[in-house]
Amino acid sequence: MNAEAERANPTACVVVIGNEILSGRTQDTNVKFLAQRLAEKGIALREVRIIPDERDFIIATINEVRARYTYVFTTGGIGPTHDDITSECVAAAFGVPWEPHPEAWALLERHYPPGEFNPARQRMATMPRGAKLIENPISLAPGFSIGNVHVLAGVPRVMQAMFERLAATLPGGAPIVSVAVHARNLPEGRIAAPLAEIQNRYPGVSLGSYPYYRADNNGVAIVAKGTDQASAEQAIQEVMRVMRELGAEPVLGEPPV
Repeated sequence: MNAEAERANPTACVVVIGNEILSGRTQDTNVKFLAQRLAEKGIALREVRIIPDERDFIIATINEVRARYTYVFTTGGIGPTHDDITSECVAAAFGVPWEPHPEAWALLERHYPPGEFNPARQRMATMPRGAKLIENPISLAPGFSIGNVHVLAGVPRVMQAMFERLAATLPGGAPIVSVAVHARNLPEGRIAAPLAEIQNRYPGVSLGSYPYYRADNNGVAIVAKGTDQASAEQAIQEVMRVMRELGAEPVLGEPPV
C-alpha cells in the first residue's frame, strides 16, 4: 500500500506473546486470521512481533508499538498459570494498577462452582485499572482493551471469537483488496524488471512477487494489494500481459498448494 493510502487507513501491530511459539512447540495461526480480518476492515497490518513471556520484554514492546500504530493486538498469556503475565505487563506499560476487574470477577465467580474460583482462575479476572472487557463466548474468561491495546487469547478459536466481538468497535478505512496471478515455469528474475515498471505506473498499488517451488513445477505468483479494486485488477492485467510475452500462461489466483 502506498504512503497516501497508509495515511488514510489505520495501522496495526500484532504482538504474539509466548515461549511456546518461539520454541517451535506451537505453530502460530492467529496472525493469518488477524491479517485477513484487519484488511477487510481497512486496517493495515504493518508489523508482527513474536516475543517471550518475559516481563521487561513485554512492557518495552507494548510501549514501543502502541506509540507507533493506531491499534495493537496481543495474543497469548492471559490464562491462569504462572507464565500468563500479559495482563499485568500491560498494566505496567500503562502505569496503572493491576487489580480485580469488578465485571470480570463477578462473571467468573458466577461461572465456577463454590470454592472453585481459586487464585489461579482469579488471575483471569485481574486486569489493568480502566480496562474494557472483550467478550469471550467460547470459554468465558474475557480479554480486554486499554487505550489502543487489545489483549486477546492465544488459543485460535477463542482469539477469533474475541476478535469478532471487538471488530465492530474498531473504526477502519477502505478495505484492502488483494488480486493474485501466478504462472508456472517462469523464474522470478525474468519478470523483475517489467514488474518494477508496472509498479511505477500504479503508485496506489503494492505489487509483491513470490516464487514457489513444487515437486512437479516451479513458478512465480504476483499479488497486487491496495484500497482500489479497479487499480489492483488493472495492474494484474498488465502483469498477465508481461507473463504471456515471456512465454508463460498466467492463471488468476494463488498457485495450488
